[in-house]
Amino acid sequence: MVVDKIIAFWNNTIASPELAIMVGVSLAAFTVMYYYLIKFLINNNSGTLVLMFLAIMVIAAAIFIFNDGVDNGFFLLLPLLMVIAVIILYSVEIKRVIWSKRNIKGSDAKRGEGYYDEEKSRKCITEIVKAVQDMSKNNVGAIIVLANGNIPKQILDSGVAIESDISSELVESIFFPKTPLHDGAMVIDGTKIVAAGCFLPLAQKIDGLPKDLGTRHRAGLGITETIDVVSLIVSEETGIISIARAGKLIRYADAEILKKTLSNYYWQ
Repeated sequence: MVVDKIIAFWNNTIASPELAIMVGVSLAAFTVMYYYLIKFLINNNSGTLVLMFLAIMVIAAAIFIFNDGVDNGFFLLLPLLMVIAVIILYSVEIKRVIWSKRNIKGSDAKRGEGYYDEEKSRKCITEIVKAVQDMSKNNVGAIIVLANGNIPKQILDSGVAIESDISSELVESIFFPKTPLHDGAMVIDGTKIVAAGCFLPLAQKIDGLPKDLGTRHRAGLGITETIDVVSLIVSEETGIISIARAGKLIRYADAEILKKTLSNYYWQ
């Protein structure tokens, strides 16, 4: 029965050039779509969802083959429903991918400036770690965004342009309580502090966040939901250092974790 169906389909296809072209284009389109869909899910640690989708496709194929009453459109509707489901479930991650693609050219162009200068990079790492730890000890709240030339202009324009070399003294003075820029975020791009006092979008996924985390943590986390950056956050209430990346928060970061995060940033 299955073999007969395949043979009949093949004969119909080769008998009609228009149908052969349509089938070829459809197969190529679905192959590309499924490849990127599965790759996206794997990159977002959703292996279980990939297996579930593959199981659904196998079951749908079996129904289509063994049930003559099933409309051909059913097999075309299923992938569309799967894509819609992924868009709904992973809207934040998709935004981040789109932003990173839009800004990748500018990011690559800026990497020549100091990103691979070992001495400069090590000095920046030392200065940032010192500043973050000092602020943690003194319960000074801070958000530092480690960018790759990919921060939207409207976010940079919401703050004050700095364009200065990185030093622990400058970082700490900007976040010193009651100074004009202390409530906003600092943006570091390579070996420069490019802006401070910037307003960031707040995190949309707050269900898993501890209740004691306020606006500063939601802002530091929110920017990482849509843009491929890392945020270093110091709590004003507790002095706890947190690191946000890809919409996820790591709390209680010590000097070693900070150094590893910054090393990955400068030599990624």
